[in-house]
Amino acid sequence: MEDLDEYDDRARLPRGLTLRALAPNAVTSAALCAGLTGIRFGILGDWERAVLAVILAGMLDGIDGRVARLMKAESRFGAELDSLSDSISFGVAPALILFLWSLQDLPKLGWLAALAFAVACALRLARFNARIDMKDQPHKSAGFLTGVPAPLGAGLAFLPLYLWIASGNPVFREPVLVAVWVVAMAFLMISNMATLSWASLRPRKSLRLEVLALVGLVIAALLTEPWMTLVVICAVYLGLMPYGLVRYARVRRQRVAARREEPGQDAA
Repeated sequence: MEDLDEYDDRARLPRGLTLRALAPNAVTSAALCAGLTGIRFGILGDWERAVLAVILAGMLDGIDGRVARLMKAESRFGAELDSLSDSISFGVAPALILFLWSLQDLPKLGWLAALAFAVACALRLARFNARIDMKDQPHKSAGFLTGVPAPLGAGLAFLPLYLWIASGNPVFREPVLVAVWVVAMAFLMISNMATLSWASLRPRKSLRLEVLALVGLVIAALLTEPWMTLVVICAVYLGLMPYGLVRYARVRRQRVAARREEPGQDAA
């Protein structure tokens, strides 16, 4: 009887993780490795590869969540791993790369600027995790984000480096200029301002061919002139921020008006 009981216990043991459960976390781990490899390239002074490694981490980060939803493999473990990966790849890695590239020439204040960026990224992700189960999220429910997402924040922080690689002008490597810019990007990441998300960008159906053509041209530009194209993408995103604020204010006014028109609201 003891042998039979032992056999039954073994039969009830889980058979291990399926490939479906492992795939999203594998993509997240690849993003983490890419971010850490960017630090390695930064230590070696290979700035182009350092930036490209962080950009690759950003591309993988944009895939892992979609893979998890597509394969119905979302889990709390995956969410925590994703946040830890983002903190390193888009907080620590850009901060160290920019410090090694420019900010170390401003030893004390430069390091504080790098720390501010890394800490701001960690705080942003902690805020996201704290709100992940909250139903009342005005920005999210309207299709907007709160602050600049961590991958985009890292990409924006690299703007002086893009300009320096593209032009070779030493002014873009000026540590004071870089420090001010990095701190500004850190503030945008932890700010409460509404920013555009993919869900809030809904071009009209009549423009779908133009949008497809634009995406193709952007990819072609990235392949032929990557650094200036990244500069333009950053400029366009920053230029769209005021539009996002105006659009969210309009959505909020519409919501307030709709609540006032609901029955019983006048009596309250």
